[in-house]
Amino acid sequence: MVHVTITAEHAPVPATGPAPGSATTELRALTGLRIVAAAWVVLFHFHFTALPGVALVVAALGPVVTSGALGVDLFFVLSGFVIAYTYLEKLGPKMTAEQTGRFVWARACRIWPAYALVFHMFGIWLVARAVYGSDPDIAFQATQPTLSAGEWVEQLFMVQLWDQPYFDGASWVGSTWSISAEWLAYLLFPGVALVFHRMRNLPFVVLAGGAVALMAPIAVAYLQTGSPYYPWSWLVRILCGFGGGILAYLAVRKLRATDARVRRGASWVATATPVAIVAGLMAGELVGPGRGGAVILLFPLLVGSLALADGGAARWLSTPAMVLGGRISYALYLIHIPMFEVYWLAMAYLPELVGSTVLAHLAGLSMLVATVPAAWLLYRWVEEPARVAMKKVPEFLHLPFPAAPAKHEPALELLSAGPITPPPEPTPPADPNVRAVPSA
Repeated sequence: MVHVTITAEHAPVPATGPAPGSATTELRALTGLRIVAAAWVVLFHFHFTALPGVALVVAALGPVVTSGALGVDLFFVLSGFVIAYTYLEKLGPKMTAEQTGRFVWARACRIWPAYALVFHMFGIWLVARAVYGSDPDIAFQATQPTLSAGEWVEQLFMVQLWDQPYFDGASWVGSTWSISAEWLAYLLFPGVALVFHRMRNLPFVVLAGGAVALMAPIAVAYLQTGSPYYPWSWLVRILCGFGGGILAYLAVRKLRATDARVRRGASWVATATPVAIVAGLMAGELVGPGRGGAVILLFPLLVGSLALADGGAARWLSTPAMVLGGRISYALYLIHIPMFEVYWLAMAYLPELVGSTVLAHLAGLSMLVATVPAAWLLYRWVEEPARVAMKKVPEFLHLPFPAAPAKHEPALELLSAGPITPPPEPTPPADPNVRAVPSA
């Protein structure tokens, strides 16, 4: 998931407002898109729940649910776009210690506090399972995470993934591998901004084509194997997705957002692209499991068109409910896996939670729905207050860079989507005792 500084009130992108790049208006449709990406990842992880009703839903919706790991990649593209929208003009012309420090601190203020709380609380849960549990597995991951002081330090500084070719078992909270990857992208951005800023005068076709081309390595992996899961594939996903988002932003800023024809065309594209994504997922499944993941090529198009659109899907994503969902999407990405893991373990010990009974399904549905208010509480009482407090630290210490960005800076780090990428052609657990659950 990714957070960006936006100073305007939450009104839809005005028809006569500034074009993307001004950093004075919130791209509400992109904020709303964040909750779609996060919910996609949450549903993907929940589909491994061993309930007959869940199996029926998965059978009906097929790859629309089982390909939910793509929500992480959508977050990466969205993150690159919004970070460029907010910071490229500040960091691109010249790298300075003050601007770089301001940017890095803003990112830390946004993503670290809620992450730190969740990973510590879940770490206590893992230690309790290791000490008191009868099962050698302590988490629902294919590769079990390591509990040690060294690992704790890596998790604390969000660098746990950087020396790992695979993300399985790298993070105590499985889905937070993507936050570690996103943190790497943030630290690289001040440097790569110098390069991307000098590409801003390239033709629209070159920039748009480049955005799509950067998604090709992952799309090819989906076409060949059905899953982009190979050594260092996480690095390809974050660099290509984040870079694709930046190029999509550069392409969009070539267009006149004040032109009614541009906005109307963007609205049509933004509405048609989700339909094309669903159709592509379904058609790809006819070719082979997971092959529909090649629709990742459409993600820069979706994000770019939504940034310009003022009708259709963009209007729906800009509604107050969807924008609020976007606000809590990072918290949702963080908290859903810990909640699911507690629930899945309970299923192994409480017969009432399994089987075809109404009670079992109500319990499962309640757990799924409960992630939303839990995310709101985490956002309201931890994420936002801690961000405000942290941004005052540089001023208190008299450092050269004050404060993080404005109040409603979006957090897209993903998915915390924070999600996890599934191993090749994952098989849903047949019963609640199965331990491995692929990350998005």
